[in-house]
Amino acid sequence: MRTVETNSPEETWALAAGLADELEAGAVMALHGDLGAGKTCFIQGFAAALGIDEPITSPTYTLIGEYEGRLPLHHIDLYRLSGPEEALGIGLEEYFDASGITAIEWAERAEGILPDNLLHIEIRADQKTGTRTFRIYREGENA
Repeated sequence: MRTVETNSPEETWALAAGLADELEAGAVMALHGDLGAGKTCFIQGFAAALGIDEPITSPTYTLIGEYEGRLPLHHIDLYRLSGPEEALGIGLEEYFDASGITAIEWAERAEGILPDNLLHIEIRADQKTGTRTFRIYREGENA
């Protein structure tokens, strides 16, 4: 497990870019954090590191955003879903393939159907200071 603090969107993007350099096709990231914690900001930095130059916004209403870069990025937001049954209904498991990287916001709403090699990214925001604390760990590691 790794814990990193960032104090600006630029620092969050740099953290995400470093992770983008480490991950390979087939990786699935589960992003956890309250509304406004910085999940989408993190994905923006990750996408930029993959060479994606189109705007990355929260796909809350469309659920899934697909982007082409050095590796394809599947940006999924499960905020509006009630649980794993609905996630299966949108074909979530089809994105767990070897061709790209999948980033899932509100991943806890798909608990039980996510792959074993999941990379968790927990984000806690201090609203007073603007500091974000990231805890990054693999499924099964002691969080």
